[in-house]
Amino acid sequence: MADILETSKGHLPAWLANEIPDNADDLRNLGVTWLRVHAGELQTVGAQIGRSFVHALIGMVVGALVSLGEVATAGSRGPLAEALAERARRLGDAFRRIVFAQVRISAVNTLLTALYLGVLLPILGVSLPLVKTLIVLTFLAGLLPVAGNLISNTVIVIVSLAHSPGVALGSLIFLIVVHKLEYFLNARIVGTQIKAKAWELLLAMLVMESAFGMAGLIAAPIYYAYLKDELASRGLI
Repeated sequence: MADILETSKGHLPAWLANEIPDNADDLRNLGVTWLRVHAGELQTVGAQIGRSFVHALIGMVVGALVSLGEVATAGSRGPLAEALAERARRLGDAFRRIVFAQVRISAVNTLLTALYLGVLLPILGVSLPLVKTLIVLTFLAGLLPVAGNLISNTVIVIVSLAHSPGVALGSLIFLIVVHKLEYFLNARIVGTQIKAKAWELLLAMLVMESAFGMAGLIAAPIYYAYLKDELASRGLI
């Protein structure tokens, strides 16, 4: 951050450069002051983020256990237990198909990012630090649908700012294009896995995002795959 601050101030307009801390110590002092002023809001937001993270983690663990576990053969189970086991099997199957599809999506995103950071920018005479780390981060964060791209994109733009605001702007535009492409890529790859048209999955993602926000957007492919399986098993579609 100290290098980024020192480098970027020389490229920014005077009115904007004066608003940026001069060094890492000023940045730290500014951050401490901001944290003190907004301590109450941060406590509330932190609690909400913590609960959301725990819910997501538990959901991923449960989904993995259901999708990778073996369903016991029906013995003396009653009709309710049998129905629940069937629902769990179908939900686990949907979870497994979506996870494998997300790995493919993350690999494509990582390939595009690697071409941008490792090929296009060097051709243009731009050499960014931590390129290999950024590529690995893109793949790992990309395993989380939609939100993972936001995480890796933020880091890439900040690192690009170390070279110049122009490169940071170019990186931002490139990443926005890739981020929007992920919607259609997600619909295409995931749709192939669950035998759904791209427009079906895009519509499901839009509806779930409108109803439940980011969590709904991330969960939409899994629930839509499960819903289609349930309807198909009853001969309704």
